[in-house]
Order: sequence, then structure tokens, then C-alpha cells
Amino acid sequence: MIASATTSPRIDLWELAQRGGMLMIPISFVSLIVVTFGLERMIALRRRKVLPPVLFDGLDRLAGQKGGLDPRRAYALCQKYPSTASRVILDMLLRLGRPHGEVEQALRDASDREAGRLYANVRWLSLAAGIAPLLGLLGTVGGMIQAFFETANLQPGANRADYLAEGIYKALVTTFAGLTVAIPAAILAHMFEGRIQRLFRELDERVARILPHLERFEGRLRANHETRDASEFPRYPIPRDNGEARRRAAEQAARAEQAQQKK
Repeated sequence: MIASATTSPRIDLWELAQRGGMLMIPISFVSLIVVTFGLERMIALRRRKVLPPVLFDGLDRLAGQKGGLDPRRAYALCQKYPSTASRVILDMLLRLGRPHGEVEQALRDASDREAGRLYANVRWLSLAAGIAPLLGLLGTVGGMIQAFFETANLQPGANRADYLAEGIYKALVTTFAGLTVAIPAAILAHMFEGRIQRLFRELDERVARILPHLERFEGRLRANHETRDASEFPRYPIPRDNGEARRRAAEQAARAEQAQQKK
């Protein structure tokens, strides 16, 4: 009994992979995708990269200062610590002075855009979780067809049961490999999706605490545009980072200068 136990055959995983046939190549490629994007998302979705504590600590200090939160300093702070949170807050600061509803819409748009960025590589994991078992099933079906075909064409007197068992054994290798890749991919995709949702819930809470400190600017930029009075614009400077904003500011200054010359 002891002798039979020590001489029992063992499954060699490398030999098993070789027996899987050509479809083991795309399954191996999918497994490489899972490992690559799994590690990449683990690094990218760390909390300090999405919601850097130093950014929100700085914003809290600015909000607690006498005179309230200074948009210029908040803008510089967001540029100093680039992250998902800082890009969302920058979009809010760039619309400072607009109606409250417009600012909130900008926040939603920025959040959707940043969420799309974070979800981008998670979709590859979801795709791998769906396609790996299908590749395995395809290999198994093809292997079963081959096994039954060869068994049916054996010479009379051959051991058909043993030959068929070996064919089925080889055919099931791809299904095993596909599931081995798909299960971790599905777990990782679900874990990362949950992490992204938690991070954005916290981001919403953080931004909701900043918004009341910016309400005093509502309507002031709009009033300056309506009166076309550029002299009051620097009192509440709105940070801009694009050429269109600079062009509009130059046009405003030119119109103000023309108005003064007419007087």
C-alpha cells in the first residue's frame, strides 16, 4: 500500500500547459494582462494618490484663515499636488463667481471625467474575467471533438475507453486554465470598482465642505462681465489656465481703456 502511494502519478503543471494546445497562448496573454493591470491599479488607486491628505489639510488651513479661503492660494495648492482630487477642485475654482448651479455642474462633469480615467484599466480586468473562460471553453470543445473523432477512427480491438479518457483529460486543460485566470480577474475588478466608489464618495464629502467658503464669490464675476468694468476684476481674481481666458481678459481691458478714452 505504501509502495503504491509513493509511485502514484502526479500532475505536472508545465506538462499540463503544454497539453492544452494552441489556445493556451491567448489564455497566457490574458493572464499577463490581468497581472499587469492588477498591479498598475493597485498603485494608481492608493488613497494618497487620489485624495492626497496634504492637499485637503492645506485647503482646511486656508479656509480657517481670517478672510476666508483665498482662491489664488487654493489654486496654487492644487497645482502643487496634482491628483484626481486636485483636478476636480481646479475645475471648480476655474468657474468661481459663476452661479452655484453652474459650479456644481462643473464638479459633476469633472468627477465623471476623473472616474472614467480611474475605471479605464479596470475595464481590462473585467474583459479578462469574461473572455478567459470562453477561450478555455472553446479549447475544451475543440479538444472533445478531436478526442471523439480519433476514438471513432481507432482500429478494431483498441482500448477506446483509455484513449477517450486521455483525450478528454487534454481537452479540459484549457477550461481549467481559463478559470484560473478569470477568477482572480473578476475579484480584482470588483475590488477596484468598490475602491473607486469609496474614494469618490469621500471626495464628494470633502468638496461639499469647501463649497460654502466660495459662495461669497457667486455673481461677482458675472456682474463684472455685465457692466464690462475691468477695473473691479482684480479684486476677486479668478485663476485661468487657458488661452481663451487670457484672450477674453485682454478684450475686457481693451474695452475698458476705450471707455475711459471716450470719457
